[in-house]
Amino acid sequence: MLSPILLSLKIAIIATSISFVAGTLFAYLINKKNVPCKDLLESLLTLPIVLPPSVIGYVLLAALGKRGFIGAFLLEHFGIQIVFTWIGGVIAACIVSLPLMYQNVKAALISIDPIYEKAARTLGSSEWRVFRTVLFPLAWPGIISGTALSFARAMGEFGATMMVAGNIPNKTQTIPTAIYFAVEAGDKQLANALVLVMTVFSFVMIFALNLWLKKKSCTGGGVEK
Repeated sequence: MLSPILLSLKIAIIATSISFVAGTLFAYLINKKNVPCKDLLESLLTLPIVLPPSVIGYVLLAALGKRGFIGAFLLEHFGIQIVFTWIGGVIAACIVSLPLMYQNVKAALISIDPIYEKAARTLGSSEWRVFRTVLFPLAWPGIISGTALSFARAMGEFGATMMVAGNIPNKTQTIPTAIYFAVEAGDKQLANALVLVMTVFSFVMIFALNLWLKKKSCTGGGVEK
């Protein structure tokens, strides 16, 4: 029982870390900078929200498998196999969690009054300093919300992970896949225990996030000087 929990945490932490950086960066570039084909890029970023997990898993399997254009290249030149490894689980979790991170950071950034950015630039701040001392602190509640939702989504990912990483005990078996196969095998005790772990963990995380956001809204945010 412990192995799926630890592996799910490992995959979720790594996938959320990647989503945190990529989602924040893409939200900043698409909504605050003039980048080419931004509408197309945004559509691609948010596409996993509406696609069934099985479709995402199939696309990843076709690309990362031994005969896929990415998987074949990695296997031939570097001896790296992604399919049916925990790395495949990280990739699947990252793809399904990234849109949540992006959307939350985007909503936070576009809600910031542009006057703060203009004032900082007028005082001679570089674009990096404007982002670091103005945009990032003001968007922090949205960034935290996106991070929490991305983590929860990565922890609960099943469809795409099942197709790319499989269900190998002590190697690629996560909590959702362990629950599925426990039910299939009639092991209700294991299934109930894992469901309880996931439910309690998700509830505590969401409850803590809501308390933090409520406290944040009461105290108010600040901009670094």
